[in-house]
Amino acid sequence: MKTRPRVFAIAAALAASAAVRAQYTPFHHDPKFLLEGHWQSCVDNTGRFDEKIYDQPQLDIEVHLGPGDEFAVFRGIKDDHRDHRSPENLLQPYRVRAGRQRWELADFVFEVAHAGGSRHDCRSFWITLEPKRQPTGRPWH
Repeated sequence: MKTRPRVFAIAAALAASAAVRAQYTPFHHDPKFLLEGHWQSCVDNTGRFDEKIYDQPQLDIEVHLGPGDEFAVFRGIKDDHRDHRSPENLLQPYRVRAGRQRWELADFVFEVAHAGGSRHDCRSFWITLEPKRQPTGRPWH
């Protein structure tokens, strides 16, 4: 019976390590936003920060969260990964190193603010993506 607590401890440790990986936690308290929530990019097992990509067909854009403090928005939705340093990235500057960054573009407003956190191997942000006008008859969520 001594192995049982050890098995639970190992399972708990594995679950905790999986939970600290990159994650996006959506909030839907304001229907005007396409994306609204908390993004956390953590160092993965290769030593690099994680990234998440959201397709937004309503605006025909791709939204890249991470890696780390990088953000990108590209016109069109493609399967290939795109370099955030590319001139095709609509977000310039594309890094949010301190405080808050707001990009107001023709079709939408994208805002990113540091959210703090206690882990040195993670970057934490609050994000919102707001279209400037909603097409008639098409819900966002």
